Amino acid sequence: MSAAKPQPESPGGPRRFIRGVVEGFYGRPWTMEQRTELFKREQKWGLNTYLYAPKDDYKHRMYWRDLYSAEEAEQLMALISAAKQHDVEFIYAISPGLDITFSNPKEAAALKRKLDQVRGFGCRSFSLLFDDIETEMCAADKQAFSSFANAQVAVTNEVYLHLGEPETFLFCPTEYCDAFCKPSLSQSAYLLTVGEKLLPGIDVLWTGPKVVSHYITVESIEQVSSVLKRAPVIWDNIHANDYDPQRIFLGPYKDRPTELIPKLKGVLTNPNCEFYPNFVAIHTLATWCKSNTDGGLRDVEMSEEEQDPGYSPQAALTQALTDWLQEFLNTDQPGGPARLKKETSDEEPMQTDVGDGAYVPGPGENPLYTAEPLTLDDLKLLSDLFYLPYEHGATAKTMLQELDWLRTHSRAATAETDVTAEWCARAQQFDNMCEAVVQMFNRLSNAPNRRILYDLYNYICDIKSGVGLARAYVKTLGGAHGRASARLLTDEPEPWDFRGGLSGEFQRMLPCHGNRDLYRRPLMTTVFSVRPYCPEDKMNIQKISREMQGAGEDKAPLMAQLPLMSDSLSAGDLSPSPQCALVLEDEAGVCGYALALTNARAAAAATNLQSVVTDSVFAEFPCLITVQLLPRVTDLAPATRMIGQLLDSIKSNGCRGVFCELRHSDRRMLHFYTKLGSFKTLQDAGLPADVAVMGISL
Repeated sequence: MSAAKPQPESPGGPRRFIRGVVEGFYGRPWTMEQRTELFKREQKWGLNTYLYAPKDDYKHRMYWRDLYSAEEAEQLMALISAAKQHDVEFIYAISPGLDITFSNPKEAAALKRKLDQVRGFGCRSFSLLFDDIETEMCAADKQAFSSFANAQVAVTNEVYLHLGEPETFLFCPTEYCDAFCKPSLSQSAYLLTVGEKLLPGIDVLWTGPKVVSHYITVESIEQVSSVLKRAPVIWDNIHANDYDPQRIFLGPYKDRPTELIPKLKGVLTNPNCEFYPNFVAIHTLATWCKSNTDGGLRDVEMSEEEQDPGYSPQAALTQALTDWLQEFLNTDQPGGPARLKKETSDEEPMQTDVGDGAYVPGPGENPLYTAEPLTLDDLKLLSDLFYLPYEHGATAKTMLQELDWLRTHSRAATAETDVTAEWCARAQQFDNMCEAVVQMFNRLSNAPNRRILYDLYNYICDIKSGVGLARAYVKTLGGAHGRASARLLTDEPEPWDFRGGLSGEFQRMLPCHGNRDLYRRPLMTTVFSVRPYCPEDKMNIQKISREMQGAGEDKAPLMAQLPLMSDSLSAGDLSPSPQCALVLEDEAGVCGYALALTNARAAAAATNLQSVVTDSVFAEFPCLITVQLLPRVTDLAPATRMIGQLLDSIKSNGCRGVFCELRHSDRRMLHFYTKLGSFKTLQDAGLPADVAVMGISL
């Protein structure tokens, strides 16, 4: 085992780059055994720091004044000793901000007494954390200090000096990211005070633009360094999952350019609550930290990682998963499956009735179940499914895109032959991807290292269930009606058929639920309803028609446009066929409509209307439809549902072909029909230059 190579030196002398792990999440703290294992990994991978800050250690945060008991002291001393044995710097953090009275000398004395106790355990590095607390000072502090920042800085400086100015002393501000700065980072009176008055030997923790930062840029670090008058230590929450019990992050350390390294004092990752799945997060951070130790600085654009000569997130991920696979296959673990190799023993076996030998299935019987070994591809798939807070892995994105396409084009499965073939082929590909998830689950479940499995089990069960529902839904779209697909259609589903419990129900009732999904689709924040047309709707439909025909800079005035049959249908000069007219409503009223004439040629002849389509079009597509939507309908899903209902009604009336007339200037409706996928542009030599006709066979 060897540590990473030394970091570049600063003008003031050798620069120790802090690189390691902070145990700073909310939830069950790691065990002493797990922390010791962490130290071994840090030493092996070249990391050098561990920050002890578990939020649920009562004496770290809630009861910070209380000294550790003899038993607790023994554990902490053993932990500090283990860190030293593996060349890992142990930083003890304390969070007094919940209820400290800064102006009371007894409070500062209690803080010193507590840290003196930990110093007696052998700890030489410390941290004061004032994150996630209320910013309103009590009356006594308001009298003693001009600001909240002044109060924190005064106590921090006092404690730092009392401890003899430790080489490593970290301070976490209350405004610990750009998003928390008031009114902005450069104008934050709080941070400006911290930068001006905090003693220069104290380093400041910083999470980046946000609490969980997607990107951390050189420019943002240069800006905060200017305000703080020192390079920050990044407390990185990119792999933290304590804010969402349904998510875990197994993607690589990324979206932080390696040219950050000389501009920082260090980087500490605050990873997943579950210890064993953090293998990838910590391993790839170590690779990132080493990327600047050879060959000088490199200009790295993380969005073009494959061209990055210094650090490739995907290469780092592959190496981490390759090493992690060996951990999964380690059979020397408590609770694992029995070893296949028979161990010698002088004792008689308890079961001696083995005269019939091992069971062998007969002809036509079920074969014996064989547990297949876990593979690197399984772990790559696992990582893709549980990637990063702002990004799904490649396979997960492909599955979402395919499911979206299959859902959108499901009607095409019963239309033209070539479209049907494409839909079926893509449905089969989606099913194969779902099957890969199931097989990955099975192989993970049989992995010898049960400790890793148990940390992952809830997550892989959940994704297997979600993928299973999507798989059944696609089979339903394709016409299959098995037991699983039938569950999707019932009004009383099993509890495992819906996700999220009470929290999910609360979110679904909120107006913006879903607008932060990583797979972006047009957001529907309004409740729409589709209902049959009634005579009272005539004026609203006429108003929508006039408004949309006159909208757009490139549209001619309504009176100057070539008249179409669909204009007469929208204007009320032609009445839609019975049961062939629908309107779309939102909270503000009618916002769209879909009208149809099942025998358009006869309707035109009866009213002496001149049609732009020829008799050959009427012969194959006798029915005319017209659809229009107001601009406030930004989600086309309700309109798609409306036209689907209209086509079903037309088909039930015996019509086997439908056409629509569109002006080229009406780009929005051209896009709508094109996106449906089932309407095809019809070639008709007699059409005017500014008119398009599209049709569908039912």
